[in-house]
Amino acid sequence: MKNLKPNFSHIYVEKDVVGYPLTDLALSKFSSSSIVMIDHYKDLFNRPGQDFQVQKLSMKLILAKKKEPYLYPASNIIQDYDTPNVFYNTPILNCIYNCDYCYLQGMYNSGNLVVFVNEDDMMDAIDREVSDPRDPSRPTVVSISYNTDLLAMENILPLSRRWINYIDGKRDTILEIRTKSALFGAIKDIEPSENVILSWTLSPEPICAKYESTAPPLKSRVNAIKSALDSGWQVRLCFDPIILIDDWFEIYSLFLKRLFQEINGSHLRDVTLGVFRMNKDYFNRIRKRETRSDIYFSDYAIENGIVVVDSEKRRSSMETLVNILTEFVPKDKILVWKK
Repeated sequence: MKNLKPNFSHIYVEKDVVGYPLTDLALSKFSSSSIVMIDHYKDLFNRPGQDFQVQKLSMKLILAKKKEPYLYPASNIIQDYDTPNVFYNTPILNCIYNCDYCYLQGMYNSGNLVVFVNEDDMMDAIDREVSDPRDPSRPTVVSISYNTDLLAMENILPLSRRWINYIDGKRDTILEIRTKSALFGAIKDIEPSENVILSWTLSPEPICAKYESTAPPLKSRVNAIKSALDSGWQVRLCFDPIILIDDWFEIYSLFLKRLFQEINGSHLRDVTLGVFRMNKDYFNRIRKRETRSDIYFSDYAIENGIVVVDSEKRRSSMETLVNILTEFVPKDKILVWKK
């Protein structure tokens, strides 16, 4: 592993995206990287026989053009957000982090990152959806970091900033930017937007250390959250996935009590809560790759193609954690995955 190149030592560029503003920006950021022209990102990203985990140690950047569809209906694996108009899109494929429980390692053959530079097409798709929503009485919610961590890339490519500027002031439209990043400072100069929810995923220290070792420390994330709240942003906290390890009750109880000594729960937009769950095909693919994580060798049920903690255990754990959370957050602000 000593001979691995640094991240983004090579930039692969689809011939069709030469001259796009985001292409030019990316290439200017990596002027010392080797540039390789390609016909289509899938020739590289989707080819069989790749080693996802080795590639994560030396990630390459692929610049490509997204083709339709630009917008996808939300998965039934996420929480309900009190509106049927919930979607996600994919400005980037893959994440700069590599958490053990992440489904991306089962979804993609490659550990490299794809950035789609035709962001205007994705934005136009949102505008079209908002003009003819499923339920006109409810807002349209779009997660723009469902298959990545957009804010974690902000010092590399300012995509969160560009999306915030696009959505600000639009009626009945909300963007969720979900992250484990501590890089709130990269967008701190932007005026808070009522159209944007900054959503931070948080876990107790033992979970961070064991399953989120490539992500920023918990303390750094908490400081970023406090800064965002102080600046007036809408903030969502995501305790998801809850990993039911030995002594999980004591670990999560102490974690939540300490967390809300630093964060005023009444200032949050809301909180989401959910147990570990994953598409069965992704789960099995990760197991076959000989993952060393014990997450993939625990006992689960399979429900509608989803590998998940069995219904009784998840009901009990969610009720327990909701009871703790209601000490700090109004109950109507706690969104629980219950499927």
